[in-house]
Amino acid sequence: MSDDWGDNPDDGLARAVIASSPNAVVVLDRDLTVLAWNPAAERLFGHRAADMVGRRAPLVPEELVAELNAVLERVRTGGPVSLRTRRLHSDGSALEVGVDISALRSEAGALLGYVTVHHPTRGDVAARERAARRTMLVRRLTDVVAGINAELELEPVLDRIAASLTELTGADAGGFVLIEDERLRLVSTHGLPGGLKGATADLRTSLVGKLLRTGKTVLLETGDHAMLDELIWSKLPGLHTIALGVAAVGGRPYGALYALFAEHTAGHVELELLELLAGHAGIALANAMAYQDVVRQRAHERAVVDASADGIAVLDRAGLVTQWNPAAEELTGVPAARVIGGRPPFPLPAPGEKLTTQLPSGRWLDVVSAEIGETGEVVVDFRDVTRAKELEEAKDLFLATTSHELRTPITVVQGFAGTLDARWDKLTDAERRAAVRTIAERSRALGQLMDHLLLGARAGAEKFKIRLESFDLGERLRAATLGLPVLSDRHQVEVDIPGDLPPVDGDALATDILLGQLLENAFKYSPDGGLIRVHARREDGRVVVAVEDEGVGIAPEDRERVFERFVQADSGDRRRFGGVGLGLYIARSLARAQGGELTAHSRPGGGTRMRFVLDAAGAYIGSDTPKR
Repeated sequence: MSDDWGDNPDDGLARAVIASSPNAVVVLDRDLTVLAWNPAAERLFGHRAADMVGRRAPLVPEELVAELNAVLERVRTGGPVSLRTRRLHSDGSALEVGVDISALRSEAGALLGYVTVHHPTRGDVAARERAARRTMLVRRLTDVVAGINAELELEPVLDRIAASLTELTGADAGGFVLIEDERLRLVSTHGLPGGLKGATADLRTSLVGKLLRTGKTVLLETGDHAMLDELIWSKLPGLHTIALGVAAVGGRPYGALYALFAEHTAGHVELELLELLAGHAGIALANAMAYQDVVRQRAHERAVVDASADGIAVLDRAGLVTQWNPAAEELTGVPAARVIGGRPPFPLPAPGEKLTTQLPSGRWLDVVSAEIGETGEVVVDFRDVTRAKELEEAKDLFLATTSHELRTPITVVQGFAGTLDARWDKLTDAERRAAVRTIAERSRALGQLMDHLLLGARAGAEKFKIRLESFDLGERLRAATLGLPVLSDRHQVEVDIPGDLPPVDGDALATDILLGQLLENAFKYSPDGGLIRVHARREDGRVVVAVEDEGVGIAPEDRERVFERFVQADSGDRRRFGGVGLGLYIARSLARAQGGELTAHSRPGGGTRMRFVLDAAGAYIGSDTPKR
């Protein structure tokens, strides 16, 4: 025995007791390093104390390592354990020994190690047979434990435990019950009717409750069938014995294994195997539960990533894509199957910075990235900022265009006003009248421009004051188109308004502004002339007005954009056609404020058709059809 083992004054007495013990006493720390090795241990195992203290003793056969680990787990969480097993002599021969193992703890209760007391067993034939059977069962236990630990899904783990229980103990049936607060629930069975699965019982009045109150880890309960018939898992003809062991997860009881005996009997070996299996079951369940938690966490994270409106990609250390969510596919047009294993289809910013980039499709993205320090992976988040980018560019162009639109008439007004001021007496009456007329025309243009800007602001803020009432749309159309045929010698105007066109529900003034904008656009965007056709008709309780021209037309992708603020069908034509891109935005806002709609369409053969719809007056009175 080590001379420096322990510093307490009572250690001398402890050493004397251990040294004088007739049984081999081996004291181990938590890592199974030998702390003490008495003379009886030297005699039994053939190893000197000087050679053993401070190292692991080569006593346990390889096939019994799993058994020892399970026993130590029982000792750590429960009480002392006694078993018959085999240990190795220094000459390599096997010794049949009995081992009593208890925990070595500090005064505060902390685990310091283990005290193992070995004594040789009688070598009679019956003992050898029992030992041989036990060795076989322990080996089988090792195989069973390996199979259980290889399974990570919780339900299959429970099923394998129940099946292995009957195989190892020779029981006629078995099961596993889960402890849920004050209830038990049968979650896995073997050899019992399938209908029992899911049955519950009160924990306090159950055998599990009885076992927990004893503080032990196993219990053997015998009696006639009538005594056990009240148990939910006892639907087994001839049942006479139940053995159960508690499976702990994280040091707390999680459930219990039940071995039911009807035709076979249970003894010390069966109870010991049940105890060992219960210890391993706790470890396997803890592994399965940890795996399930990881699976659930990953599923939650995947759901969040997949549901994100932002594109999200994960790159490995080499910068190759390992994850690519559905939004990433939609934003880039690149499917996950094509990008995973390769590089992202856009440049990446440095971690913590933002990069705005444009894809070949024309879409603009804001890209940010962050590095995961533990794995070296990089998470990339990107979102579509195309509309914001277009609006930013449109506003810049709007400011430039508005400045131009304002500067031109103001310059003309200033010029003619200055001329009148400086040369009034030198100008003829005709020249003065022409200058005043020009000033008046440019002032009206300025007023119209300011009206557009004001209407645009009111439309954006949804502050139109609309008064809905019935009015004659045909009359408004005729008034709006009156005199159009003589305004241009390059355009031909055709007006088709049926005499029986019904009145509509809406705002007459707002409709006048809207029609004026549509007609102005028809002339402006057909600079080379051609037919301008205005026609109206009744259609399913609504009145449809169409204004068509043979002008430059609208590209299909621009049919909705032309109704946005500061947008024209072709931005390159701004200087050619003038305007600030508010006319159609205002027109649609006025249409919708009246409960109507305004849409743009391509005209067969070239040009544009603007379609304006309002409800016919009283069309929905007494009807179950909702007003659109």
